Formats: sequence, C-alpha cells, structure tokens
Amino acid sequence: MQIKHLTTAIALSCLSLTTTASYAEVTANIAASSNYFWRGITQTADQAAVSGGIDYSNESGFYAGTWVSNIDFGTQTSASYEMDFYAGFSQSMGDFSYDVGYVYYAYPDAASSIDFGELYGAVAWQWLEGKVSYLTHAQNDASAEEDMLYVELNAAFEILNGTELAFHLGQSSGDTVQEWYGEDRYIDYGVTLAKDGFSLGLLQTDLDDDDFKVFVGYSIDFTL
Repeated sequence: MQIKHLTTAIALSCLSLTTTASYAEVTANIAASSNYFWRGITQTADQAAVSGGIDYSNESGFYAGTWVSNIDFGTQTSASYEMDFYAGFSQSMGDFSYDVGYVYYAYPDAASSIDFGELYGAVAWQWLEGKVSYLTHAQNDASAEEDMLYVELNAAFEILNGTELAFHLGQSSGDTVQEWYGEDRYIDYGVTLAKDGFSLGLLQTDLDDDDFKVFVGYSIDFTL
C-alpha cells in the first residue's frame, strides 16, 4: 500500500515556521505541480497534481484546516484524491517556535479504507526546524497494530531578492514502511528554490533503483 501528506507536491519548499496571529484569520491556497511527492515518493504516478486548502488560525495559536489533491497509486487502490484534515497549536518565543498537532489522511473514494492519522511535533530556531511524526492509527486491519516514525530536518534561507533556498532531510522507519516499500527504513533528501509562488526542486531517496527527481510548481495564497 503506497499511501501518503500535509504539505503539497512542492512540500520540500514548505518550511513554514508558524507564528501567532493577532486575530482570527481564514486563508486559502491553490497550487499546481509537475508531481506530488510525499516523503520522497510520488503520489501521482509521476504525473501532475492540482491541490488546494483552507486554513483557520487565531491569536491563541490554534489552527485547523483541510487540504485536497489528486492522487494515483496505480493498481494498488482505486483512490483518485486525498483529503487531509489537521489541527494543532503553535507559538513563537523570540527566535524559537514550536508546533504540535494531528493530521488525518483520508481517501474517500478508495475501494477499501486506507485512511490513517499521525501526531506531529516541531521545534524551530530561526531558519532551522526539526520535526517528528508518528502513526497513531490506520483503519485497515493489516496496519492497525503497526508503527511508522518520520523524523525530518529542514532549513530555509533567503539568498537573493526574496528567493528562498530550502534543504530537507528525512527518515521513515517502522513496520508500515516495511509493508509499503520493502525496507524497514529509508532516507529522503532534497533542495528547493522558491520565489513569488514558483518552485523548482530536486529530491532523492536511498531506496533501491530510485533516481533523482525534479519538479516545478506554482502556488497562490490569499486571505478570505
């Protein structure tokens, strides 16, 4: 079962260290990309993806939202789209920030339930972020008692006239990873350039016979 998350097809460029809003706010986003990757693995059979989401946040640091994208897992499942629901709490304290929350990955039109959920926690200092995500449950019986842990390190810098350079390194491990990919752990890594909504990225995993992958994308964020 090759299923996926919370970021988008241009997830590598999305190192966002959330700060506290001074009022309640509702925002939305729309994106298109040449591919949709989740932890280094394509979710669209190496085809294009269109995605969008809506987010709510308030001055307490609480946020919640939903995000949708087309997917293609080939013959593994009939699912044609993914719908994520998430909620959490984030705060900033000077150069430091933290973020804790829960994300539920839903595949409403799958022939059988492949939904799953994860708890996550992140700590950031200026341009550097560390994050841990852990599988809390899966609705299919085969994965109900299995585990999956994802640990990642992200860094992002402004290098020239608003251009952002972002680096990503992550490791997936656990029984569920073994079930999906035939390895008990694997590493994914990549680099992305982003400016004015446009992104260009390069990524790779250490899975056998996996090649470097390039993607381009464009996203728009706006306040409702």
